Amino acid sequence: MSDRETLISMGFSEVQVTKALSATKNAGLSPALDYLEKHADEPAAFWETKEEVHEEGDEEGAPGGAAEAKSLTCLDCGKRFRNVALAEYHGTKSGHANFEESQEEIAPLTEEEKAAKLAELKERMAEKKKINAKREAEEAKANEAIRRKGGKDQSAIKAELALKEANKEALQRKKDKLEDAKAKAAVRAQIEADKKARADKAAREKALRDGTPLPGADASAPSAATVAPVEKKSTAASTRLQIRLPSGGQPLVHAVESSATLGEVKSWVLEQTGLGEATFSSAFPRKTYGPGDESKTMTELGLAPSAVLMIQ
Repeated sequence: MSDRETLISMGFSEVQVTKALSATKNAGLSPALDYLEKHADEPAAFWETKEEVHEEGDEEGAPGGAAEAKSLTCLDCGKRFRNVALAEYHGTKSGHANFEESQEEIAPLTEEEKAAKLAELKERMAEKKKINAKREAEEAKANEAIRRKGGKDQSAIKAELALKEANKEALQRKKDKLEDAKAKAAVRAQIEADKKARADKAAREKALRDGTPLPGADASAPSAATVAPVEKKSTAASTRLQIRLPSGGQPLVHAVESSATLGEVKSWVLEQTGLGEATFSSAFPRKTYGPGDESKTMTELGLAPSAVLMIQ
């Protein structure tokens, strides 16, 4: 702590400390204290001027005038103070407000007393620094705990979001797999139905050639020659399509009316993927759809009620 800070901590005002240090040419704490004690009763105008206006011979006041107070006494605790600044400092620290002027002059501090006072001030400042350092360390520890807790909270939130996203993707994969299985089952069923239809047609044609009754027909039933073959078509109102991209990844899923054409489906795919052109093919049955098929509906192409299309 500097001499200025030490004197201010003792209760002297900045104006008094500035003039005392200037008048003693910053010779140290003791000369400044001597100067402040010597001119303790000077008016405010004395401290505000750069040059000293009060001579040593004037300390006792003008002849015939009222005697000036030499000290101040705290009526609350009985302590005596050399000047108003020290009394005000005591009142601020203790809360005492009752002071009385006294004609009794307080003896100046001896060199030993000044040294003891300075040592006491240094000890107080050291103790204050220890307290401040301890408080700052505790605050830093608390702030670090808050920072770590905030980091853990953020990590927990990120982990929870990642888990939710993973669960969502797993459910979507499961759903797509189930829908793909349903589509394959529908294709297989259609294949079996087509096989059965072809077998029945071949059996009818053979019966007609041989002149024998139709397989499974009774005598009262109309002959096979009079029965026109009927092509089985789906009556589903909507068609669900899984469209697999050349790049792989998740397929596009698109639901359309069964009356929608393959060309409308193609336009939607090009809009979704940004591809310049697309040619569709299917695995069950194995077929590649050309430009002539784009005007045909899902029902006409046998894609209703569901199908899997691949883009070549």
